[in-house]
Parts: sequence; C-alpha cells; structure tokens
Amino acid sequence: MITRLFSLLLLGLLLAGTASAQEAWLQKLDDALSYQSPGGLVRADLSGLVDIEAYFVDQRPPGLIFGNSDFLNPRLSLFLDAHLGSHFYSLVQFRADRGFDPRLKPDGDARFDEYLLRWTPWEDGRFSVQAGKFATVFGKWVQRHDSWHNPFITAPLAYENVTTITDQAAPGTQAGFLSRRSVPDQKATWLPVVWGTAYNSGVSWFGQRGGFDYAVEVKNTSISARPTAWDAQDVSWEHPTVSLRLGHTPNAAWNYGVSASHGTYLLPQAGGTLPAGYGLDSFKQTTLGADISWSHHAWQVWGEAMVARFQVPRVGNADTFTYFIETKYKFTPNLFAAVRWNQQLFDTVPDGAGGVQHWDRNIFRVDTAAGYRFTRHLQGKLQYSYLHENGPIQQGEQLLAAQLTIKF
Repeated sequence: MITRLFSLLLLGLLLAGTASAQEAWLQKLDDALSYQSPGGLVRADLSGLVDIEAYFVDQRPPGLIFGNSDFLNPRLSLFLDAHLGSHFYSLVQFRADRGFDPRLKPDGDARFDEYLLRWTPWEDGRFSVQAGKFATVFGKWVQRHDSWHNPFITAPLAYENVTTITDQAAPGTQAGFLSRRSVPDQKATWLPVVWGTAYNSGVSWFGQRGGFDYAVEVKNTSISARPTAWDAQDVSWEHPTVSLRLGHTPNAAWNYGVSASHGTYLLPQAGGTLPAGYGLDSFKQTTLGADISWSHHAWQVWGEAMVARFQVPRVGNADTFTYFIETKYKFTPNLFAAVRWNQQLFDTVPDGAGGVQHWDRNIFRVDTAAGYRFTRHLQGKLQYSYLHENGPIQQGEQLLAAQLTIKF
C-alpha cells in the first residue's frame, strides 16, 4: 500500500511537471465543453472531476469505506449545467466509480447521482423551486463536499459513522438490539445520521433575502437512507421526509444556520417485521442541527452539531448527539493544512432486564490533512485519521489516504 501511495504522489508530481502544457490543454477542453446559442438564451457547460484515491486501513475500514483491505479507488464525475434564459436551470451529475461510497461495488458502477430542473421566477433570488434527485438541504457540509472543495478525503463523522440503527428489519427484542454493539459495523444494513450528501428524490423550495437564506425539501426517504433508496423508482413518496435549513450571513466572515428533518427511516421491506398494529409511519427519524462557519484571510473554520432520535420498534427512542469542528489554514495560495475533531455520543435505552444501556459505542475521531493545488486543474491531498470507540471492537482505528484530483 505504501508503494501505491508513493506511485500516486509520483503521478501528481509528473502531472505538475507538465503544468503549462496541461493548463493549455485543459483550457481548450473547457472551451470545447461549453455552448451558448446566438443571443445567449441557451447556455450549457460540461465539467468534471477525475479522482484517484488510495486507502490504507490497519483494521476494518471506518465509516462508509467498504471491504477489508487496502485499495485504490478511481472516480469520474461529470456535471452538465444548462440554462434556459434567466429563469430555468438544470443539472445532471454522472459518476463512474467503485460505488457511491469507496468500494461499495468493487467491480465498478456507473449511474446518475443527480438530475434536477429548477425554476427561479425572480432574478433577485428570493424564491426558487426545483424537482428531481439532488443533495439534501440539511446542514452545511454538503455544500462543500466534493473533492475539489473538501480539505479532507473523507466526510465528517456525522455524515458517515455507521450506527446500529437498521432500515431493513425491526429488532426482535431490546437485548437483540443492544447486542449489535458487539459486532463490527454491518454497513449493508446499518445507517449513519446522514448518509453523505443524501441525494434523495423530491422537491425543494429555497431563496435568500437581506442576508437570510432558507431551504425546505420534501424527499422520498430520510436523510440517513442508503444510496439504493434515493431514486424514486426504488422508494416512492408514500412515507416522505421533510427537511429544512434557515441561515444568516451577517457579514463576509460569518455564516450560521439551523436545520431540521423529520420522516420515516424504515424501508418498505421492514414492514413485515414490525409489531402488530404498527406501520412504517409509526417509527420516525427526527434530527436537529446547527452549523457555523467563519473565514478570515488564510483561516477557515466550520462546525456542525446534530441531535437525532430514531424511534426503534420494540425498543423506544434511540437518541444520539454528534458534532465536528474543522479548521483549514492556507500557508500559501497553493499549500494548505486542515484538522477536524469529530465525536458522537449515544444515549441509553431499556435493556429488557430492568436496566438501561447505551445503545451504541461512544466514538471520537481526529482527522488531519495536507493539500497542494499544483495548478487551477490539479490538486493532491494526504489524510491521516485516528479513531477510537468505547468498546472492544475498533472500526478502522487508523486510516491513511491519498487523493489526486484533476478538475476540468
């Protein structure tokens, strides 16, 4: 694996060594991938990211990294942005990789992660409505999640730490639910609080006015739903989730906001395992969040906190609190470093024997990263993470990763 990391760094240096030729070629590519009709009524741009990642894990991989060994993870992301006049906009995102999450599908996968149509009746941005499949409005990290803007390679703990909550079957007993703490993460059936960008399907309304911004969405599945449940053809809107965010930007340095989400997290296949007299709508996920960001010269700081409640059949309310604080510093216009502290705490539930126990293991993780932007189109990053769970099983205690990104 160290050889792979070295090879990835060597590739980045070789690409950086041909920076002038690369810049000229990519600029020609940018020009070739743009179209504007006479008069400018129709405009379209095709852009993309090519990511090559390498992961080294000393134990089971953490978060939403799948498999049990070191590996390389290539990814191609294409974005088609189209405008019709000043009122209509559409976006299509296509990805080819080894699964939405690293190595989720080892043999490769290709799919449309986003597709939406947006109408903005007023040019001042006070109101827009869009429909399709797109990222959640909950929280703030999603707005800077892609490999070019995220200082790290992985997501914060709140967006990728798999808990013992499942969406596919109800637990048979309270003791059975608590026993999940003693086995490694079952990523095929368990859920985080928010599954990454949560590209669920639905409708949203959003806008901004006088330093304030708002966004409301109605989606087919919860913000914790797995990627296979995001498409409307997979899960319809019979049990929708409503999410919102309200934000304020008092000046150029600060932004803060609050978010909320409420809806059914169980998938239809769980219906047959529920207690008699209960349906999927009887068990909800309710999540509240707050976020804040600050920037000044070379410094950038972000923070988010969330409290989530899962109503678990035969168990009761399973509550958890998670947060992260992230700092990035730019030493030069090209070189940066970042540190992120993450933590997640779990409340207690009845254990079936007259007592109560924490329903999952408390966890903390520290992420460190360094990155270098060789050109306007080429960036490299290294990340080291240390994670510790309050229990006998560690899920990826140490992680070393490298990422090379080409932007066009």
